[in-house]
Amino acid sequence: MSTPEEHSSFIKTPQQLIMVVLLAFLVPIIGILLLVNLVLGKPSADPAALEPQAVAQRIQPVGRVEFGAAGGAKAEARSGEQIVNAACGACHVAGVANAPKIGDAAAWGAVAKKGLPAMLQVVISGKGVMPPRGGAADASDAELARAIVDMANRSGAKLKEPAASAAKK
Repeated sequence: MSTPEEHSSFIKTPQQLIMVVLLAFLVPIIGILLLVNLVLGKPSADPAALEPQAVAQRIQPVGRVEFGAAGGAKAEARSGEQIVNAACGACHVAGVANAPKIGDAAAWGAVAKKGLPAMLQVVISGKGVMPPRGGAADASDAELARAIVDMANRSGAKLKEPAASAAKK
């Protein structure tokens, strides 16, 4: 015959018994109080939350896209060499697509005979594969003129640097 196992409890000490009894009373009472508060409590919302300004502020877009430099700080005028390095040099250093190479006196001499205003007009409108404004869309006319003078003078021409307000974008 087998002997029955002795019954065991998870409560081993008097302190554990006291805690279990207290929790057995407190947990349901706290649950009942919270439930009563939920049922009898009135929902409250900030009355100012429904004003048109508050609603507009909550539903405004996360970001905005702004075009142009309206209101932005005016950047300082770049030198001709900076414009050449940033945009013009990509084609004029290597002579890509029949662009006059920087340093080729014969090619730049023929172009320089037309004068700076005519050369600037060609750069502004574009020619062949050269895009309008020579690929430097953000450059002002004065910056483009300085770039032309820089490239032509490095190639043996004797063009005069344009005045700061001679050409405006």
